[in-house]
Amino acid sequence: MKYLATLALVLGPLAAQAQDAAEGAVIYMQRCATCHGAGGQGDGPMAPVLLVQPKDLTLLSAGNDGEFPLLRVIQRIDGRDPLVSHGSDMPVYGELFEGDDTALKLPSGQPVLTSRTIADLVIFLQAVQK
Repeated sequence: MKYLATLALVLGPLAAQAQDAAEGAVIYMQRCATCHGAGGQGDGPMAPVLLVQPKDLTLLSAGNDGEFPLLRVIQRIDGRDPLVSHGSDMPVYGELFEGDDTALKLPSGQPVLTSRTIADLVIFLQAVQK
């Protein structure tokens, strides 16, 4: 019950608007909230023991001149970002989330191929930007 209340708090009005964001929120709570926190602000219960503190995921756009860094986020999650695959505390979820490929459009209009699971998670992260 507490999980559903937290999920509703994080999603707010999104729950009724976007199936993909709602699925992404579920994935986020299962795989990301332990480090990044239920609200995405880098304050999860594991954060104090990590050598590299988790990012505040609600400020990704703010830290990128107001534009959500779509490609960078996808590549951090799936492990294609060399920083992640060569020694970051961030787990690589590429293999776990692979399959059911879909394309997301970058701001340039160019498509980037990723799994449906990562696409849902990224859509959720876009929705929680401050």
